[in-house]
Amino acid sequence: MKQAIFQRIFLGIVMITAVIILNFFLLHAAPGDVVDAMLAEGGGGDPELAARLRASYGLDEATHIQLIKYLGQVFRGDLGYSFYYDQSVTELLLGHLPTTLMLTISALILAVVFGTLFGVYAALKPKGIFSNFVTVLSLFGYATPVFWLGMIILLVFALYLPLFPAFGIRSLPEPEHAVGRILDIIHHLVLPTFTLAILYLASYSRISRASMLDVLGSDYIRTARAKGLSETKVIFKHALKNAAMPVVTLAGLQLAQVFSGAILVETVFSLPGVGPLLYESIVRRDFPVILGVLFGAASTTIIANIITDLIYKYMDPRIQSIT
Repeated sequence: MKQAIFQRIFLGIVMITAVIILNFFLLHAAPGDVVDAMLAEGGGGDPELAARLRASYGLDEATHIQLIKYLGQVFRGDLGYSFYYDQSVTELLLGHLPTTLMLTISALILAVVFGTLFGVYAALKPKGIFSNFVTVLSLFGYATPVFWLGMIILLVFALYLPLFPAFGIRSLPEPEHAVGRILDIIHHLVLPTFTLAILYLASYSRISRASMLDVLGSDYIRTARAKGLSETKVIFKHALKNAAMPVVTLAGLQLAQVFSGAILVETVFSLPGVGPLLYESIVRRDFPVILGVLFGAASTTIIANIITDLIYKYMDPRIQSIT
């Protein structure tokens, strides 16, 4: 077990390194850099000034030399220094990451829990109205762009029905008490969380419905019913545990997608998360910040896959090792 975990961690480090190298070369292959963005914002500059700036940032060195230095920094736990914000990339990410984590985790939990419950209920009555609703919801979730859904929800519930704030993560002025500040943050996160969750809820409801239908037709479910067990115990104690395994797999694989969707949702609702930071860094060609965000996304995906394997091990004792 421990050997398998260490093996997965080692392979994860190799994959993250490969992602860093690929992203590094792709960014440097694109035209322009942070010096060009700075000079453009300042109304232009002479080539001599541009050369001095590139030398001060180390951008005048060969690409492979810059890559070797950057990899050395990353392995020492240093994600570099933002050229534009004049601040450590790690500090920038830590300042913006809490909002993104709150949005991503809350939306993922909401989508998994309610998606699974919707799928279970739809499987119990596969030809009922609710089952057809789950099918329509799934098609809607697959086809709807997250930024379009966010703008529609923003217009309806923040403009026409002003029930929730339209932007930001906190009110100004902030509530005086800690409980009030927490409730204020939750109030601001309702619309973004619902926007992000509804798209992935559709996927989980569809997957759990199909898995539950397959499990309910199994021999051990018929045996459990023949023994006189209550329908609630049959569904939630025997059937749901096996039916939930595809949902766990999908949740682990989709974590990176949810993170990407959160970046778009943050932009729509003007949340101070990683999304606006990444957008501004792309516009200004701030490569260290872009690489730092991509590094975080890749690391999150690898960690999520390892956690998914461990959950699989817990849910199905037949899995004796992580492969």
